Amino acid sequence: GYNGPLVITGPIVESTDPMGLVTELADEVEQVPGVKLVAMAVPNPNADTALIQVIPTTGPDDPATSQLVHNLQALTDTWRADRGVDMAITGYTAVALDVSAQLAGALLPFSLFVVGLSLVLLTVVFRSLVVPVKAALGYLLSVGAAFGITTLVFNLGWGKEIINLPEAIPVISFLPIILMGILFGLAMDYEIFLTSRMREEYVHGNRTNPTEEGFVHSAKVVVAAAIIMVSVFAFFVPAGSGVIKPIALGLAVGVAIDAFLVRMTLGPAVMKMLRSGAWWLPAWLDRRLPEMDAEGEAIVHQLSLADWPHPGAKHAIYGQGLGAATPDTELFEGVDVDVARGRTLVLDGPPASRRALTLALTGRLALTSGELKVLGLVLPQQAGELRRHALWLDGTNPDAERLLERVASADPEKRTVELVAVDDVDRLTGPARAVVVRLASDPDITLVLAGDDADTLAALDPARTPALVGGTR
Repeated sequence: GYNGPLVITGPIVESTDPMGLVTELADEVEQVPGVKLVAMAVPNPNADTALIQVIPTTGPDDPATSQLVHNLQALTDTWRADRGVDMAITGYTAVALDVSAQLAGALLPFSLFVVGLSLVLLTVVFRSLVVPVKAALGYLLSVGAAFGITTLVFNLGWGKEIINLPEAIPVISFLPIILMGILFGLAMDYEIFLTSRMREEYVHGNRTNPTEEGFVHSAKVVVAAAIIMVSVFAFFVPAGSGVIKPIALGLAVGVAIDAFLVRMTLGPAVMKMLRSGAWWLPAWLDRRLPEMDAEGEAIVHQLSLADWPHPGAKHAIYGQGLGAATPDTELFEGVDVDVARGRTLVLDGPPASRRALTLALTGRLALTSGELKVLGLVLPQQAGELRRHALWLDGTNPDAERLLERVASADPEKRTVELVAVDDVDRLTGPARAVVVRLASDPDITLVLAGDDADTLAALDPARTPALVGGTR
């Protein structure tokens, strides 16, 4: 215990006999099992702080020393209650034990956070329930195997000669968190490398063998990456210091098991067994999850329509084969739209269909089919930007006149709104309709008007023939 003495210290400013008090405290400390001797017990020169140095009978890493610290803490609690002396235990060994206790307490929350994060992110990316559960369970298997083998070698001494370890030793207290953090990053990398290629095959029509095709095209990358990481970690096992050895062994074993057993053997087997069921996601959950373009399809789609329908096109709205539906109802389908800038698009038809189309044309409702560009912006990729330039109103909105007037009276050079869509336009108040008529004559504003009353729709654009008059299906 000489290599790891314990120090008991605290204020004794209220004592009338500092030396006598410290001597009494030291005598009580010597009676605690596990104390070899009290090397020093004195007050400081000002006689306001006590200092007691305790030499344990066992070394800093011995479990008996940990028990001694707990016994001394119980003794200081007794002093606090009986003598009014508030003492604390410090020293390298006591600090190390406190750190270990804090890390042990943080291990479960950290584990839940890591596993929970992987479940959420992989569900969003792959639109599947099976993939994230498989990935999380595989990660736990890899971490458990790494912990188990590290314990067998370093705590129990199995095969210690192979890694130049003279005797079994304890591992550092923060090894579990380090191991879990690094393995999480590498395991999710390998999972995404393999599964993203399988999903690409499945999404693009390969429903017979997406697992095999995806595995063949991505496995080489995972093999190369895993071999590099295992080699680097394994190098430090026989040659590293006592602190580095268990970390290196745990990472080498964890990466090897995760890459070759979990990701490249068990994972593909599960995907193959479940077939299309591996990509199942409840429709209600799919609608609520954000879109994450892991394959870059959104960028490809946006670039492919950059010059659509032809280079230099100045359409305010151009769409072909537009359709939208809910799980139970088809709102509209097969709608073609071609509106020049500054013109008016008039819509009639079923109220739900009209509203859905006006929302879609202003970037507020996702289409289920068709291609659409509005104000030169490709939807749905640039829907957020479109919403900053498009105003959508319900004709029953009590603030409709004020909102329309704000657009109509704005400085054309500073005005950001270029498209105004009004559903139930025939329910606008008279003053609000007058503002719509002013907007219809503004060459910088494109209007989309939807309603039931044909006379009202025609009266709102008296100067020009609407760009499109018709129903939505």
